[in-house]
Amino acid sequence: MPEFKIVISDPEAKADQPVLKVKVKGDEEIEYGEEEKSQRRLPTCKANPKLLEKLNAVHGIITVRIRKEEKKIKHTCKAIADEQVGEDEVRVSLEWLGDAAGVEEAEGEVFRAKAWQITVTSPAADQLVGLRIGDRFDGAIVGLPGYQLEIRGGSDNSGFPMLPSIPGPVKKRVLLSGPPGFHPREKGERRRKTVRGNTVSHDTVQINTVIVYPKRRKKEQ
Repeated sequence: MPEFKIVISDPEAKADQPVLKVKVKGDEEIEYGEEEKSQRRLPTCKANPKLLEKLNAVHGIITVRIRKEEKKIKHTCKAIADEQVGEDEVRVSLEWLGDAAGVEEAEGEVFRAKAWQITVTSPAADQLVGLRIGDRFDGAIVGLPGYQLEIRGGSDNSGFPMLPSIPGPVKKRVLLSGPPGFHPREKGERRRKTVRGNTVSHDTVQINTVIVYPKRRKKEQ
């Protein structure tokens, strides 16, 4: 049975989106079970509705970032709007915070998530087999009802990338002059590399997608 890691990119989460300083607090009531640890479901967190509005988190998906010594630790979660939470704090799973940073509370930052990953298994994953780069599917599969996701690429279990120019679920060696599959160090450099075709198959491991927004939203911007 197929199992895919779906990488979801949000094109409206711009580089200049606000990054706000918050107090990150562990909450023992927030579940962090096997579904969350295996990335089959986004972890949940709690945030004040006013904070989510400032972040323009239209999907309610935010990234919390804290520091442990010199290392940055990120936690992308589905925020539950809770007016009992202070506007300058985010509550996350106490278990996650303890495992990740060894603390119950930390200074951190929060921003609208730019990308995240969900693992999809059968029967939902069966719907994706046979789709090609450029095809779209229902975002409800990954918890985004009402939106379409467009396939932009992917890779197999050996890391070989999918190429839009090669039809079918094949694996073959081709001469490449640029990405995906090859990043030349010199101008005009070409190399023969193993790649995958443009079609999702049972050998596919990762599927890269982007959220498709209605055209009217783009015009408004």
